[in-house]
Amino acid sequence: MKSLKLTKSFQRILLYGTVLAVLIFFLKWVQWNFLIIDNAIDIYIGVIAVLFLALGVWIANQMIKSKTVIVERKVPVSTPRTVFINEDTLRELAISKREYEVLQLLAKGHTNADIATELFVSLSTVKTHVSNLFHKLDVKNRTQAITKSKELNIIP
Repeated sequence: MKSLKLTKSFQRILLYGTVLAVLIFFLKWVQWNFLIIDNAIDIYIGVIAVLFLALGVWIANQMIKSKTVIVERKVPVSTPRTVFINEDTLRELAISKREYEVLQLLAKGHTNADIATELFVSLSTVKTHVSNLFHKLDVKNRTQAITKSKELNIIP
């Protein structure tokens, strides 16, 4: 990308140099010595003005250019695993339908308040269901409950 920029800059320099050379030859062709003698100060001011104009246009063009860099990466996509819910284990543990709904929401990372809002029950009811789940799964916290539930294939 950088070599391409250098090439464009080099092309611009060549273009400006060529244009200036043509102008000089044109002035020589129309006897530029005569013009310099009569209008020397005007020509110098005009040349300096044109150079500053070109410099200003170039600087503005450089500042306006987008600085966006696009990075392309390969993203590994895991194959979806087959979800198998072990309903026999659910029955053996005697987990009710509502407790199972609470367990699924726990696995999604919901708080007790979020679960209560989503299931339209009170906060104390959710706490009771969570406590029952801990007892039935023989765990002490949410992380252990989710881990054990995944090991037993009762949640995806």
